[in-house]
Amino acid sequence: MAKFNKKPNKKELEGKETVEVFRDLDKTAFDTEQFIEKHAKTLITVFGALVLAVLGYFAFQQFYLGPKNEEATMSYLAAQKNLSDGKDELAFGGKTAANPGFMGTYNNFSGTKVGKLSAYNAGLLKFKEGKYQEAYDLLDKFSSENATLMALKYGAMADCMSNLNKNDDALSLLDKATTASDDPYTSYYFTRKAGIMALAMKKNAEAKKYFSTIDEKFQDYDNGMSDSYIEMVKYY
Repeated sequence: MAKFNKKPNKKELEGKETVEVFRDLDKTAFDTEQFIEKHAKTLITVFGALVLAVLGYFAFQQFYLGPKNEEATMSYLAAQKNLSDGKDELAFGGKTAANPGFMGTYNNFSGTKVGKLSAYNAGLLKFKEGKYQEAYDLLDKFSSENATLMALKYGAMADCMSNLNKNDDALSLLDKATTASDDPYTSYYFTRKAGIMALAMKKNAEAKKYFSTIDEKFQDYDNGMSDSYIEMVKYY
């Protein structure tokens, strides 16, 4: 009589699968151990580099940027005092180490927030002198996490371009200023300014877009003036 192999039951199958799983795990562990042994020096080097990078970052923040920020702030405040006293040339500075002014503060501390703000102030002083390209270049160096300040930067850069007869560039910058900030009055101010510039450039469709935005979002600030501008677009 022929003998038939006994069909393994469920428990036997589960047991066999468990053994195979552990066998695979043992092999994986063995392979991992071999990999670690083989590449121990490399792994230690990489790990050490990561630790040094983290420690270096915190050391840079505490021992370098901290003192630099304090120095930059003192330099900025001295320039601001000269500006308040109407001494624009001294406020701009940049000529001597004894009086760095805004320009020197930027040059010496451009990696700090105060240094970047100094470039903004220096740009405004150059604008006041009528040196619009220099003003534009300095303003362009300014950056901030403060959205309202960024809107003001784009607005000032737009004024520079307008005075250089680069009206298309000016309008583009004003458009950036309209959306740079969540502050409603700042957005209204630059939207209105963009609308008036577009109207002067005879870009009626764009002008209507800006004034319609004011009519929809900023009526509290506009006192109905946008309606007059929208009517003007039809005939201008």
